Amino acid sequence: MKLSVIVPAFNEAATMGEIIDRIRATGLDIELIVVDDGSTDGTRDILQREKGRIDHLIFQPRNAGKGAAVKAGFAVATGDVLIIQDADLEYDPADYPDLLGPIVKAGADLVLGSRLTGAKPQRAYYYWHYLGNRFITFIARVLYNTTLSDIYTCYKVFKREQLIGLDVQSDGFEFDAEFLAVLLKRHLVVYEVPISYYGRSYGEGKKIKWYHTANVIWMLIKYRFVS
Repeated sequence: MKLSVIVPAFNEAATMGEIIDRIRATGLDIELIVVDDGSTDGTRDILQREKGRIDHLIFQPRNAGKGAAVKAGFAVATGDVLIIQDADLEYDPADYPDLLGPIVKAGADLVLGSRLTGAKPQRAYYYWHYLGNRFITFIARVLYNTTLSDIYTCYKVFKREQLIGLDVQSDGFEFDAEFLAVLLKRHLVVYEVPISYYGRSYGEGKKIKWYHTANVIWMLIKYRFVS
């Protein structure tokens, strides 16, 4: 089974080399796809040096947003299973085997990694981010009749066949909510597994802000009632 790992990156020069190291260290059959979303901090120079370890290297002409970068990765992925991996080291590729388990053993269509189970190391992070995540997860549970605990996780692992007919419009951080909403409406076999989380502070480069929550909520509501 080949795993396509899609890494959207914007100004991640400090961590880009190490995340590639960690992905390759898993020893899995991986198609590595890195999409640079208009970085200006030297990330592109690092990627040029690392291109021998990258199967598909895409340079966006400008900063278009995480969603736009992920979709560019989707367009070239050929693996049996796809996973989205942030470049900032908050999420650890060592969790890939656990995330793939339900697909291999139970035929899952979609697996989400949860940061909120307490089963693996999790850095204490911003209370208002935690509260916002719990709030939007509650809304998703009600709207989509699910027991998922962490819908805004980076780790979404799914079979490539789910890209067929997929039409996700969002280009920014709200992409995650729209993408998940579209998949949940397909009544897939969905699993959730605990993952480690090594969250960054804003001083360390964290980019998502509290106000993105409003866009996420709108996406969840909108796609619940769109045919």
